[in-house]
Amino acid sequence: MGRLTLWRFICEQYQTFKPVEKVDLTGKTVIVTGGNGGLGFEAAKHFATMNPGRLIIACRSEEKGKAAISKISQDTGYTKAEVWILDLARFASVREFADRFEREGGRLDILVENAGIVALPVYEKTEDGYVSILQTNDISPSLHTLLLLPYMIKTAEEYNTKPRIVQVSSDVHYWAMDKTSKKFVNQPNMIDALSSLDYHKQASLDAHYFDSKLLNVFFVRALQARLGKYPSIIVNAVNPGYCYSGFRTNFSGARAFVDHLMEKLFAMTTEEGGRQLVWAAVGGSGAEEKLKGGYVSFGEVVEPSDFSISKEGQALEEKYWNQQLDILKGVDPRVKQIVDQYLQN
Repeated sequence: MGRLTLWRFICEQYQTFKPVEKVDLTGKTVIVTGGNGGLGFEAAKHFATMNPGRLIIACRSEEKGKAAISKISQDTGYTKAEVWILDLARFASVREFADRFEREGGRLDILVENAGIVALPVYEKTEDGYVSILQTNDISPSLHTLLLLPYMIKTAEEYNTKPRIVQVSSDVHYWAMDKTSKKFVNQPNMIDALSSLDYHKQASLDAHYFDSKLLNVFFVRALQARLGKYPSIIVNAVNPGYCYSGFRTNFSGARAFVDHLMEKLFAMTTEEGGRQLVWAAVGGSGAEEKLKGGYVSFGEVVEPSDFSISKEGQALEEKYWNQQLDILKGVDPRVKQIVDQYLQN
C-alpha cells in the first residue's frame, strides 16, 4: 500500500464515493484556510450544514472571502461564517492571524490547513526569504498550526472534546524524493537547499509539489508524536484525490494540455474532494487512535509512502522537524514557548 501505481490511482478515482460525513458542530469553532475557493470552499460549505458556532474562512482576499460566505449563506442558510485574512506567503500575516485569534477566538475544535499552491515556473522568494511553494505549503501552515495549538489544547480540556488538526496533503507524496530531490534534502540545511535556485533549476516543477506534500506528512507525524501529554488532540494528513479545481490554472503549454486531458479522464468533482477533508476532520468516530498522525485517503487511514516509513524517511522527518522549528522560533517567540510547554521531545 506504500506505493501509488497507475492502477491504484485509476481505481481510487473511479470508485463510488461515500456521502459526506455529518456530525453536530453546534457551539464549535472551525477554521478552514483557503476556504474561499476550490476544495476549501466545498469543505467549508459542508461544515456550514453542521451548524458550527463559528466558521472562519481564512484567505488572502477579503473580497473573495466575502463572496464565499455569501455563497455559503445562499446554499446552506448558514449566516455565521466569517472572513479572516491569512496570506501564507507572509509570516507577518500568520502572526497577525494568531494575534487576532488570541483576542477574539475563544475555543477551537477543527483546524483544516488546506491552502496551498503549485510550483511556479519563475523562481521567486517571499519577503521572508523562502521559495513560495515551500513557505505557502509547508513552513507557514506549520507556524499557523503551532500558534493555534494552545487554543485547541485548552478547548479539549475545558469541553472534554477531541479537537482535530487536518493538513491537506496528496497522494503525489508517494512520488516524492527522487534522486534529484534527495541530493538537496541531504545537504546540511535542507530547507535552504529546497529554497535554492539550484533546486528550482534541477528538480521538475512536479517534484517541487510532490516534495512539499511529503513534508506535510512529516509534519503531521512529528507533531502528533510529541503530543503525548495531550491524547485528545488528533493530527492527520488527508489526500483529497485528484479533483477539478482552480488550483492548476497557472499551468501552460504541454503541462496545461496534459492536465486538461487528465481532468477529463479521471478528475473527481471539487465537492467530492471536499468530502475527503470533512471526513478527516469529523469522521472515524470510535477509531480515533488510528487517525492520530495518520494519512487519510478516501475515508480510511492508509499506509503512506514506502520512503516516508523507511529509516531514511524517518531520519529525514526528524531533520525537517528540527530545522523547521529553528526557523519558526526565530519567526515568532511564541513558538518556543509553545514547544517547551506543550510538546515532548
